[in-house]
Amino acid sequence: MFKVTIKETQNPTIIKFEFPDFITRNQNFEFKNIDETKASPLAKKLFFLPFVKTVYISGNFIAVERFSIVEWSDVQNEVAKMIEEYVESGATIINMEETSVKKVPVTVYGETTPNPAVMKFVASRMLTKTPVECKNIDETAVSPLAKELFGFRYVKEVFIDENNVSITKYDVADWSEITNEVRSFIKTFIEDGKIAVDEEQVVKTVAHEQKQDEYFDNLDVTSQQIINILEEYVKPAVQSDGGNIAFESYNDETKLVKVVLQGACSGCPSSTFTLKNGIENMLRQMLHNNDI
Repeated sequence: MFKVTIKETQNPTIIKFEFPDFITRNQNFEFKNIDETKASPLAKKLFFLPFVKTVYISGNFIAVERFSIVEWSDVQNEVAKMIEEYVESGATIINMEETSVKKVPVTVYGETTPNPAVMKFVASRMLTKTPVECKNIDETAVSPLAKELFGFRYVKEVFIDENNVSITKYDVADWSEITNEVRSFIKTFIEDGKIAVDEEQVVKTVAHEQKQDEYFDNLDVTSQQIINILEEYVKPAVQSDGGNIAFESYNDETKLVKVVLQGACSGCPSSTFTLKNGIENMLRQMLHNNDI
C-alpha cells in the first residue's frame, strides 16, 4: 500500500507530504490557484479543498500551504489519505507534455551599480524572500541559478535579493561584452520554470533565522533600534544599488556596531565612505549616542 510521510516545515502554514520516490526531477512547480494547475491534475484536485492556498511539487514531495481557516493538525491526515488514494489509482501527478511547452513570461533588464565590477539584473518576478549571497560555487546549495551562473568563467560572486540578481565579475571581461549574454541566460532560466532559490534550503540558513520575529525579540533594545534604522533608512538605498546591508552585532560596552555588506556593496570603492560618513553618523544622531 502506498504511503506518504507527513513532515512539518519552518512555516506553520505549510506542510510537506513526502513520497518514497521522486515525483519529478530537476523541475519545481508552484500553483497559486486552480487556474494554474493544467500541468498537475493532483494539484487541481487539492484546490477543491477550501483551505488550500498554494501547492508546491518538487523532488519527492508535495507541499501545501493553507489558509488560516483551519489548523494542519485537524486536516493533514485527510489530505495525506487523499494523496495516497490518488496515487494508488494510477492517475497523473505531473503532465510532462504540458510542462515541456510551458514558459513563464518574464522580463529581465540590466542596471549599472556604483561598484564597476557589479551589474544588477532585475526580473519582473520574485526570485527569493531572503537575500542569498554566493561567493563561490561551493556556497550555491540554496540557489540553482547561482550554481549555473558560476559556469561562466567571468562570474566571481552572485547575490540574489527579491527580484534581482547582482553579479560581480572578474576583470577578464567588460560588462559591455557580457551583459546581454548574462541577461539572456537569466531570462531563459526563469522562463523554463527553474527556481532561482530553493526556499526549503533557505530556511536552514542564518540569514533566514535573523529575519524571524523570535530572533529580533531576543535582542537588546539598542540592537533592535539599530535594525529598525537600517531597515527603514539604509536598506532601501543599498538595495536599489544591487546590494544589501545586514545587522550582525552590537557591543554595549565598546559601542561597536557590526554590519555585513553584500552584493554590489561588498568591495565597492565607496563602501568605506558610506559606512563611516553615512550610516555611522545616522546611527549616532538617531540613537543620540556619539560613542557608536
